[in-house]
Amino acid sequence: MRSILALALLGEALAFGLPQPLTKKTGLCQQRNGLKPVPASLLAPARSRQSTTARAVATSGGEDSSMMETLKTGSFFALWYNIYNKKALNAMPLPWTLATVQLFAGIPYVALLWATGLRKAPKLSTDNVKTLFPVAMGHLGTHIGAVISLGAGAVSFTHIIKASEPVVSAALSAVMLKAYYSPITYLTLLPIVGGVGLASLKELSFTWLGFAAAMLSNVSSALRGILAKKTMGGGVGENMNETNLYAVLTIIAFAVLLPVSLCVETPAAVGSAIDAAVAAGHTKKDLAVLSALSGAYYYLYNEVAFLALGRVNPVTHAVGNTIKRVVIIIASVIAFNTPISTLGVVGSSIAITGTLLYSLAKQRFG
Repeated sequence: MRSILALALLGEALAFGLPQPLTKKTGLCQQRNGLKPVPASLLAPARSRQSTTARAVATSGGEDSSMMETLKTGSFFALWYNIYNKKALNAMPLPWTLATVQLFAGIPYVALLWATGLRKAPKLSTDNVKTLFPVAMGHLGTHIGAVISLGAGAVSFTHIIKASEPVVSAALSAVMLKAYYSPITYLTLLPIVGGVGLASLKELSFTWLGFAAAMLSNVSSALRGILAKKTMGGGVGENMNETNLYAVLTIIAFAVLLPVSLCVETPAAVGSAIDAAVAAGHTKKDLAVLSALSGAYYYLYNEVAFLALGRVNPVTHAVGNTIKRVVIIIASVIAFNTPISTLGVVGSSIAITGTLLYSLAKQRFG
C-alpha cells in the first residue's frame, strides 16, 4: 500500500511540479484509448473541441491548471460514485437495475437545463442518432461491465483490471484501424499485463465474473473510442458539445438497457432483493438514497470527465487519470476494509505505473 501512496505522490509532483508540453488536444475517446484525434468537425458547433480552445490553451498558462482542478473534481465524484455504488450493490445485488438507475439519474437534470435554456438543447436528425448508436453501445458496455464487476468483487480489484484498458485499446486499434505505435509505447504495455497478472494471482477477492465483467468494460471502452473515430468524423448534429454528447449517449444507452434490465432482473426479483435488504437492517429510504447518490455521482463524474478530457493536454490527463485510480483503490480498501495481499499491492502498483508510462510514451513517441 505504501508503494501505491508513493505513486500517488509522484503523480502529484508530475502534475504540479514539472513543465508540461502544450500539445494539440484530442477528443475524449481518443485520449483515453490512445487513438489519433477525431477531426475537429466531430463537434462542429462546440467551442471546446475546436481549434479555438487549443489556441486558448496555448495562450493561457492558467488554463491547464484550471483543467487540472476540473480533473481533481471529477476524481472526487468518481471516488464517491464507487463508494455509494458498492454500498448499494452490497445491500441489493442488482447490478443491472442499479446500472439502469444510474444511467437514468442524469436525464431529468439535463432535460431541465435544456427546457429552461440554461444549456442549448442538441439538434439531431435520425441519421445522427444512427451514427451515435454504436458509440452509445460502447458507452453502455463500459458502464454495465464496470457495475457487474463492482458487484462481483472488490472495488480495488475492478480498478486493477480496468488499468489494463490500454492493452485492449492498442490491440483493437491495430486490428480495426491499422493504427500502430512506437515499439517503446508497446513495451510499456508489459508492466500493465504483468502487474494485472500479479495482482490477480493472489487477489483475495478474485472472481471470474468480476474479472470478465471488468474486461468487458475495457473492451467496450476501447470500442467506443474506435467507433467514434470511424463513424463520427464528419460532425454530428448541432449544439453537440462535450456535455451534450455525453447526455445523448447516456439517453440512448438507458433506452437500450431498460428493457434488458427488466428481463434479467424482473420486478419480482427486484422486490425480493429489496425485502431481503430491509430484513437485513436497511430501510427503504436508505436504499433509495444510496441508489440516488450513486446515480448522481456517476453522472456528475462522467460529465466533468467529458469536459476535462476535451481540454487538458494529454500529459495532464494521464497523470490525473493515474492519480484518480490510485485514490479510488486506496479509499475503497479503507472504506470497505478489503483484504489485499502483498503481491496484490505490488502488482497493482506495477500495473498503474504501466498505464502512466503508456500514456506518456504514447504522447512522446506515438
